[in-house]
Amino acid sequence: MSLVNDVITRLNLIDPLPFALIEGAVEFASIDSVPPALPAAYVFVKGDAAEENSRATGRVLQRCEIDLAVVIVTSNLSDSTGSAAAGDIEALKLAVRGALVGFVPEASRGDPLEYMAGQMLRFRSGTAWFELVFAATDYIEEQS
Repeated sequence: MSLVNDVITRLNLIDPLPFALIEGAVEFASIDSVPPALPAAYVFVKGDAAEENSRATGRVLQRCEIDLAVVIVTSNLSDSTGSAAAGDIEALKLAVRGALVGFVPEASRGDPLEYMAGQMLRFRSGTAWFELVFAATDYIEEQS
């Protein structure tokens, strides 16, 4: 299984499930204006960076830090100020962080996810898009 699939599976286990859909990068990239169902969560690898080889001799072994994004999208038109949607985003952020902080994905080889940062990506017409970034770890080993 991949890291993204592990996280999507984990988010689908939240009870009660707060999302109408949880998908990956392909679906996120294909959104024209708003997702087909709300609230929605999109999980994808935002970037990664590897450390230098940790071995002096033998096969290469590198620790790779992965930035994993979870973009949550919700809409609430019950007020004109946007505070209802902002409140909804806060509840969804808590649910996602609660499910993922400390979670050990199968693909991470034993290292738990850590929360790194979050930011509002867009807020327009009562629809809020918020990105949460989690740190994951993988190890790259030379295959011979």
